[in-house]
Amino acid sequence: MPDHPPTEIQIAVETRYIPEQSDPDAQHYVFAYQITIDNLGPETAQLLDRHWVITDAEGRVQEVKGPGVVGEQPTLKPGERFRYTSGTVLPTAVGSMHGSYGWVSARGERFESPIPPFRLAVATVFH
Repeated sequence: MPDHPPTEIQIAVETRYIPEQSDPDAQHYVFAYQITIDNLGPETAQLLDRHWVITDAEGRVQEVKGPGVVGEQPTLKPGERFRYTSGTVLPTAVGSMHGSYGWVSARGERFESPIPPFRLAVATVFH
């Protein structure tokens, strides 16, 4: 891994609870998250893989690793954006996710960009 990534990747996340797919009585809470990835740096990069760490309110951790995102391995030129929506299921009404994306630059350098922690929560939990 290079000390300094060859390009700057910015990641933003929006989440929402999906009540119509959830069953709280069965401890089944469905959340959707939309990820926006912007290449703010000077070099083209391709997203190769992802690593997620998903934690529920009881402290149980699930790790997910795999190629690409939603079946794609997008290549982003400088200034380009990629947006996708995915989801996860938790046994609790609150949880969090964080992780990283693995990339390869146009020059063949591998690097990672962290996905900052974000919260998954049923809105009614806080009212």
